[in-house]
Amino acid sequence: MPAIPGLRSPYEKIGGLVHFGRMIDKIRLHAYGRLPADYHGGLGAGHDRLLCSFLQIAYVRLREHVLENNLASEEHILEWAYCHGRRLTPIDQLVFNEFLTKRGWRDEASDHLDTWLAAARLRPGYLLTVFDFIELDEERPPRHPPG
Repeated sequence: MPAIPGLRSPYEKIGGLVHFGRMIDKIRLHAYGRLPADYHGGLGAGHDRLLCSFLQIAYVRLREHVLENNLASEEHILEWAYCHGRRLTPIDQLVFNEFLTKRGWRDEASDHLDTWLAAARLRPGYLLTVFDFIELDEERPPRHPPG
């Protein structure tokens, strides 16, 4: 899939937290009709679900807030999420970031990653994480290139 204008890398941090900005981008792009159909099924699922669960906030509430406050910065939206869910400590952020950036590497997401790699005609193990597969799939260089 080619790069999607306005959709940032999952590695990019907002308030020290990976994936949050990408989740906001997907919500906004979908509302504008600019999110490819291949991404619609993942709205509120996958990494979005994991992040919202960790923040202890319902994805639907976050989505509504983003759409009602379209001009709000991602930092403002994160602060809103902290006030309506739970505020993450620096160690919470570290643990979550390390968990999410390593998804697919020797965990329950490994089989999914291997399936996606096979569909892309790449050998299992070519990339070790889902984040790096996303980078490659969206035509950005993987942060951890194949070894």
